[in-house]
Amino acid sequence: MKYRIAVPILIVMFGVRAPGLNPGCTAQGASTTIKWHDALRQKAEWYRSDEAVRVADNLLVYQRDIGGWPKNIDMAAVLTDSQRSAIAGEKLTDDSTIDNGATYTQLNYLARVYGARGLARHKESFFKGIDYLFKAQYDNGGWPQYYPGLTGYYKHITFNDDAMTGVLELLQDIARKQTAFAFVDEARRARAESAVAKGIECILKTQVIVHVKRTVWCAQHDEVTFAPAPARKYEPVSLSGLESVGIVRFLMEIERPGARVVEAIKSAVAWFRSAQLDGIRWIETAATATQAYDHVVVADKNAPPLWARFYEIETNRPIFSGRDSVIRYKVSEIEAERRNGYRWYTEAPGKLLSQDYPAWLERIRPAKTTTK
Repeated sequence: MKYRIAVPILIVMFGVRAPGLNPGCTAQGASTTIKWHDALRQKAEWYRSDEAVRVADNLLVYQRDIGGWPKNIDMAAVLTDSQRSAIAGEKLTDDSTIDNGATYTQLNYLARVYGARGLARHKESFFKGIDYLFKAQYDNGGWPQYYPGLTGYYKHITFNDDAMTGVLELLQDIARKQTAFAFVDEARRARAESAVAKGIECILKTQVIVHVKRTVWCAQHDEVTFAPAPARKYEPVSLSGLESVGIVRFLMEIERPGARVVEAIKSAVAWFRSAQLDGIRWIETAATATQAYDHVVVADKNAPPLWARFYEIETNRPIFSGRDSVIRYKVSEIEAERRNGYRWYTEAPGKLLSQDYPAWLERIRPAKTTTK
């Protein structure tokens, strides 16, 4: 069987389309030097360029009146006058979100361009976006996937695709007065610090306890009870082998972790070790003249450690689900469309266990933990 190692199927982080265009396309006759997914990957001097300003000005066009941004749009694409006009008519659309990197990515970008060029309109847009994140946070410290569109699973506390941790990392940088956010006023810096503290408390309260042991987190949690919650039909209540990595890494960034944070991290690491899958590889088979490509699990004693995206809470078994929402224990048993269109396995916990966790233990060893 011909195959190659499966490239992780990622939810698009920074957007893929321009209004009225097919994914990956730009306006006819227009060009852009970057794509939005590369907006935060440029050298520092690039953010002083006219091209960087043009992209930042695009963000002002896309920003909703409430302060947030929609997702899955290539916001670096050159816009025609007609496109700008059409987008301006969407200012009141109820689609602001933190899903797929939306809103907090735009804010990180605006901060870089403002720091480089000092244009007031970019600072004003940044403050509007930060105020949106403050408004969107629940009193219990969590963030919904969409705000104010609190319907269905959109209202759940959302760790999926690092949504909440992405927001917390931004606010943490503001609270710590990182250079890129030196322009943020003291009142907003203090609010960011408070929001981070509430977010940490929410993370601690949502860590799933199984048989009196702390484990990891579900990709979504109920916004009232903190219980693990489902999202799309193929995203069941479960323990997440992927999203939990980002949560643990965020907790490891806390400068002086209290005893509860230390326990949460160590418990999650113990769970990752218990959930590790050895001797298998998730690969993509090559398409042939008579058969489409596929993703399958194959035996390979030399494969690096692997983790499933979802684990059954009571049994710790990997679980999979298609659009029929039926739980299955073999990925081969779900329909090809979902099997090949979702990231069912991940190697992400490997680096967490082999590098990040030992480094964190070394960092905190000399310090005494507080009693929080």
